[in-house]
Amino acid sequence: MSYIVNQVQSQLRECVMAAITKACEKGEVSLVPQTAFNVEIPADSANGDFSTNAAMAWARELRSAPRKIADAIVSNISLEGTYFARCECAGPGFLNFYLDGSYYAAILMDVKAKGKDYGRSDYGKNERINVEFVSANPTGPMHMGNARGGALGDCLAAVLDYAGFDVEKEFYINDAGNQIEKFALSLDIRYQQIYKGEDAVELPEDSYHGEDIKVRAQEFADAYGDKYIDATQEERRAALTEFALPKNIQAMKDNLTKYRIEYDTWFKESVLHNGGEVKDTIDLLTKNGYTYEKDGALWYKNTEVQTKKLLAAGKTQEEIDKLELKDDVLIRANGIPTYFAADIAYHRNKLEVRKFDTAIDIWGADHHGHVARMQGALDAIGVGGDKLKVILMQLVRLTRDGEVVRMSKRTGKAITLVDLLEEIPIDAVRFLFNMREPGSQMEFDLDLAVEQSSKNPVYYCQYAHARICSIFKKLAADGVEVKECSVEDLKLLVAEEEKELIRHLASLTSEIVTAAKNYDPARITRYVVELATLFHKFYNSCRVQCDDESLMQARIYLCACVRDTVKNVLEMLKITVPESM
Repeated sequence: MSYIVNQVQSQLRECVMAAITKACEKGEVSLVPQTAFNVEIPADSANGDFSTNAAMAWARELRSAPRKIADAIVSNISLEGTYFARCECAGPGFLNFYLDGSYYAAILMDVKAKGKDYGRSDYGKNERINVEFVSANPTGPMHMGNARGGALGDCLAAVLDYAGFDVEKEFYINDAGNQIEKFALSLDIRYQQIYKGEDAVELPEDSYHGEDIKVRAQEFADAYGDKYIDATQEERRAALTEFALPKNIQAMKDNLTKYRIEYDTWFKESVLHNGGEVKDTIDLLTKNGYTYEKDGALWYKNTEVQTKKLLAAGKTQEEIDKLELKDDVLIRANGIPTYFAADIAYHRNKLEVRKFDTAIDIWGADHHGHVARMQGALDAIGVGGDKLKVILMQLVRLTRDGEVVRMSKRTGKAITLVDLLEEIPIDAVRFLFNMREPGSQMEFDLDLAVEQSSKNPVYYCQYAHARICSIFKKLAADGVEVKECSVEDLKLLVAEEEKELIRHLASLTSEIVTAAKNYDPARITRYVVELATLFHKFYNSCRVQCDDESLMQARIYLCACVRDTVKNVLEMLKITVPESM
């Protein structure tokens, strides 16, 4: 919440308490109540700019009807020295407060004074947060889930930063385990097929069959020829992986940079294995009594851990049984740790070794069953599962002409992140992927994303900024000098369209804080769309270049505040902000 809005709410509370105290001194109520009460911004401004339920909250304590208490408050209230013009009683005892022009002037002056920092707050108190997102396997191209996760994670990190958190963005590189072994096998077969023919060496069904594997194998052949054909399988696969994996990782970095995503950390899973952290984490689970051996493998007591937690949360054993909980393998019979074991070590590294206060992971909705067992495992090693927050993201459905699109026009294969960025402007991709909450199904309209009209939300917001820039260009061309405004000048902004626009400007800081609390950057895209809507409404109703010089300068001031706020929000989301369209 902005400083001015905070100040207004404090003034309201102080005025109400002073009024009820005065009413008590006059014998109109029996005592000065201590019960807490709410202060809210009504959905309909006809019910005031702020309202409170104080009279109803105090009814029991004062043993009096809410309406009688409200009347006593109104008759004793003094609004002198505040941003309020009047207070009225409504309905069964609501107190509605109406702001005077000085409030609207103060908001605009605050926007202008803060400039590029308008919307920022210290809500997060510099709490350290690690936001891990995308983290695609480096064994193939990134898909639509990665595209949505990338926009969501990057914009969430920006929102948290604006809300006063110390944020680091991280990509977890799965460069160890089964998928890398499968990657090596797939490269090996494709490499051999170059020299022996496709019929000579068959590619297993459960290996990687993508065209990208063929490309990497051919690049390796171009670099080394048939040098490795007669090498041992182990040597050949190690050489292929060492050659291809860095290329795939670099390709991901390049594509994500094109998507305007820059990570603070690229963390390799292999570091956890080579540095002994996976082994140490498994040993810690064993020491705490949460492992057992069976069929030559080491297992984690997931069922026991989650059952204890669910019983403590009030679930019945019957409810728990329906979940069909299962234990998890930590070390396979062949002695190789599982991905789950490495994942526990990875989160321990974030929270215990690197000392992040909170770890936020963005996962596909198909990983929902993994959330509770990961949080339980962190509890089991004493790190605290509540420090891990997981955002589950639903899948994306691409449409064109109302029909579902699954294949790329260019490749004839499933659409990848690269395909999407080649067809759709990056501004549209980043903005539209953040128009819905992470947990909601997402339909991405490819036609809408390239449409240059008010139907396209990102174009609509960019156009609002460009329109304001054109106003200033016209003013300059007409020889109009833009001047500073006093509080009295800004008090001239009394039209409802003007006040509605200023009220929305005032809500930016609280919207950012709420988006940070809920891990939902979609609130911010909706905020800027609404800001653009309110500006267009104001522009169509209130002539900026009018005959009244003071009113004209006040409206120019308002336009500048809207322009700068639109720019702040779009730049926060890494959307370009054109000055002409």
